[in-house]
Amino acid sequence: MSPDPTARPGLYLHIPFCRRKCPYCDFYSRADRVELIPDYHLLLTRQLELFVAEGWDQPFETVFFGGGTPSLLSAKQVATVLEAAAAEPGLTADAEISLEVNPGTIEASDLSELCRAGANRLSIGVQSFDDARLRQLGRLHDAAGAIGAVDQARRAGFNNISIDLMFALPNQTVEELEADLGSALSLETEHLSIYGYSLEEGSAWAGRPDRAPVDEEIYARMYEILHERLDQAGFRHYEISNFARPGRECRHNLGYWRRRPSLGLGAGAHGFQASGWGRRFWTPPDLDRFATALERGENPAADLECFDREGAMREYVYLALRTADGIDEDEFVSRFGIAFDEFFSEPLQKLSGRMEREAGRWYLPWKSWLVYDRLVAQFL
Repeated sequence: MSPDPTARPGLYLHIPFCRRKCPYCDFYSRADRVELIPDYHLLLTRQLELFVAEGWDQPFETVFFGGGTPSLLSAKQVATVLEAAAAEPGLTADAEISLEVNPGTIEASDLSELCRAGANRLSIGVQSFDDARLRQLGRLHDAAGAIGAVDQARRAGFNNISIDLMFALPNQTVEELEADLGSALSLETEHLSIYGYSLEEGSAWAGRPDRAPVDEEIYARMYEILHERLDQAGFRHYEISNFARPGRECRHNLGYWRRRPSLGLGAGAHGFQASGWGRRFWTPPDLDRFATALERGENPAADLECFDREGAMREYVYLALRTADGIDEDEFVSRFGIAFDEFFSEPLQKLSGRMEREAGRWYLPWKSWLVYDRLVAQFL
């Protein structure tokens, strides 16, 4: 049995460039290699061709340009990559095509061109509507620029917009969060992602106690406020960090959490192939190595992990419990040939009172997501 090989794959494209590196960020991105941007899309299409030659032949049902700052690519570059994917292996007729955008890095005319190029979903990196906070976070935009970016996206034709909002920032108060949330709701977007700030090793702020997040009690209160306010506003809390209006969940990210196949292109991208019990691979985060390998006609991607049956089951649970839908008992049996509550009877006993079961699904109530890492460790 396999990890659902019939599911249509998603395509992820990592754009590892930024105008300025945010001090809290530990993602692979470079602010000192912008000279590579004009030809980067050609490297992406070249890597796609190599994967197709290796057997990737199913049309993509989602595409996601992430980073970094994907909006540093021109609309023409985005269109070239999408045209290559549409030619082979193809895009489904209703493909969700998302692109991350940072306010201050894109003009209204560019947004219109992106819409015409095929992008139909934007994820806008707002983070905060407080100008002082935005300066602290090293962002290039102000609150007016964030609001303007959403308005420009609407005028350009986008009707599926997500915004990112950070919380638990250093010394942030509940009142500050509520003001940010009120501004976010006033934009009436279809989706909202919330990210609890933490000091990440590898970021510029690592090791700075003056940049520590708020304490656990305030963090939990902020998370509850976000859930309650967004629920009242008609959003569904469908994953630990994500809220959507009905039917506007990010299909690409749902593919990750449902352990479906995905192809990652670009320096620093990850992918998952549904052969056997599953194989995870990545392209190492090294732009020079990435370009050199492709110029030689070699695919720079490398294996990270090949799963056995038990490893696949544990990862499936780890991912599924991030979502409100949780674990479907019938799907688990179909994939792995054993009942979920039979194989994981011991962890379920330990988590009695924390896990819930309803209509053939096991899931964690949203308040349990506050201690997700500790709870899910029982299954690993």
